[in-house]
Amino acid sequence: MKGIIEKWNSISLVKRILCGLVIGAILGVVAKQATVIGLLGELFVGALKAVAPVLVFFLVMGSLAQHKDGQKSNMGTVISLYLIATFAAALVAVVGSFIFPVTVNLGAVAATQDAAAAPGGIGEVLKTLLLNIVSNPVKSIVEANYIGILAWSCVFGLALRKASDKTKALLSDVSEAVTQAVRWVISFAPFGIMGLMYTSISTSGMSIFVDYGKLLGLLLGCMIFVALVVNPLIVFLNIRQNPYPLVFKCLKESGITAFCTRSSAANIPVNMELCKSLGLNEDNYSVSIPLGATINMGGAAVTISVLSLATVHTLGIPVDIPTALILSLLSAVSACGASGVAGGSLLLIPLACSLFGVSSDIAMQVVGIGFIIGVIQDSCETGLNSSTDALLTATAEFKQWKKEGRKLPI
Repeated sequence: MKGIIEKWNSISLVKRILCGLVIGAILGVVAKQATVIGLLGELFVGALKAVAPVLVFFLVMGSLAQHKDGQKSNMGTVISLYLIATFAAALVAVVGSFIFPVTVNLGAVAATQDAAAAPGGIGEVLKTLLLNIVSNPVKSIVEANYIGILAWSCVFGLALRKASDKTKALLSDVSEAVTQAVRWVISFAPFGIMGLMYTSISTSGMSIFVDYGKLLGLLLGCMIFVALVVNPLIVFLNIRQNPYPLVFKCLKESGITAFCTRSSAANIPVNMELCKSLGLNEDNYSVSIPLGATINMGGAAVTISVLSLATVHTLGIPVDIPTALILSLLSAVSACGASGVAGGSLLLIPLACSLFGVSSDIAMQVVGIGFIIGVIQDSCETGLNSSTDALLTATAEFKQWKKEGRKLPI
């Protein structure tokens, strides 16, 4: 048995995950009644979601506590890249919606969420973000409120800079222990992802790849364009060399697991391991990766823009260029707050639709469509969001390496 386990662990995690994907899809078609297989996926995502808040809290707090005055940090560059990438994604979605306008059948879809649950304006989104920042730290960890977790871990981390070396060593040991626990959970990823794929195929069937094809095609087309054109361009402008080895590595090692877990939070440990394998500074990525899972939401910006303009095109409302630019900005800002709103990016669609005077009732019907195609849309959105977190974190550090004349590992 020990030999089998060692042989299994010697195979690349990505290859094992791909095997899990294929096996899960096959079982979803031929063994629809074996629902116990789906339990593996629920257990895997549940374990990751359970440990991720604790991991983020101790890693960020420990990293800031260990930081010494004068020590180099690239957080300013990382945050700038996050904001630029999110706005660029929203802009791509707006342009794509003008080039390939799609409409939706609003009359055939019932609203799946109460319209009162959607934020009424950008002020409400910002209010939610601010209230999440000052939420009780213990409550934030229990409820996986990552905005609150980040805020309080930064506060405690800065406060502990003057702590004794023994206290800092204890923080470091606790962070390492939590990280090791996460590594153990991630080692079960192939089985968890097999269960997730089985559930998707067995419950929705292959029709999930057909229904609402045009709308889904536009969404995925925009996300693919962002992943393979916009993001590489951002990377190239910063490191001035071929960006695709880094882009493909992030998509392979981060995007695939995020696609299956459909949770940026659950994928934080995966991104941490990816950054470690790239040789990045842990003091930087232990802060930037959790931050990216909160504000770097290019996929969400695409979803908000595309579905909002699909609604507008269906209703025959004219859209001029200035309004389109405002929509891009609104989508980017709203996407950054998606994690602070119940329901994620889909419930921010009424906010964007309000820019065109579309009633909340109609906008919520589009939200209903979003939930229908969410099996694929949300998976791709999360894959783009999470892989971009690691990509831009690496880009910011590699940019500094280039200035120092260091060779990049790509």
